[in-house]
Amino acid sequence: MYREVAETPEGDFHFEMGRALAERLGYDPNALDRIPAAAIDSFAGVGHFLDLAELQPGETVLDLGSGSGMDSLLAALAVGPEGRVLGLDMTEAQREKATRLASEAGFTNVEFHAGYIESPPFADGSVDLVISNGVVNLSADKPRVFAEAARVLRPGGRLALADIVTESPLPEKVSCNATLWAACIGGAMQQDDYRAAIEAAGLTVRTVREHPEYRFLTESARGASETYGVKSISLLAIKA
Repeated sequence: MYREVAETPEGDFHFEMGRALAERLGYDPNALDRIPAAAIDSFAGVGHFLDLAELQPGETVLDLGSGSGMDSLLAALAVGPEGRVLGLDMTEAQREKATRLASEAGFTNVEFHAGYIESPPFADGSVDLVISNGVVNLSADKPRVFAEAARVLRPGGRLALADIVTESPLPEKVSCNATLWAACIGGAMQQDDYRAAIEAAGLTVRTVREHPEYRFLTESARGASETYGVKSISLLAIKA
């Protein structure tokens, strides 16, 4: 599905994509104008968190599940030429598209790596900020994702992300549905457990907000969302 998101973003998916979604979630239109439109076309995020991240010039950023690169490119603008953005994604088509778009647009401070968010191939304490948008819910080992995020962060570093969580447990018919996993529903964690996993990794959650403007498109996805309180949130957490 995420190969198709990269290659045919005009296709039919359980979730909305593209610029209209990004602007409704709170992305700055002026910043979007400064990155390749094709990266925005394949944007399949679930919230907006860059304002929470408070990116500073010269910082190093790791984007877990960087997709076609929209958040990575926006972060690259914010950290400037002295900063660095590392995108990490398991889907070859997404990485290839992001790399090509960044190169064509003249971005020299962003690079995209192959790998899994449960095992980012970067050194301990090597980044100032970890970001992610609608991806952690896809992992079957979310505590490990947060532990690895904490590992690569410097003391005082931040985790800023958007993701899908639930208000009540998901039944097996949802959690074992591969299509609903890919739609960011089947793998969603209960909100309290999600926060507890972040804090167990040694991070302190400072801000949590909901994104009621995010919505699923298909009947099955909307049904699961309404029945089990599936919703989008963004948050900021700090490493001690």
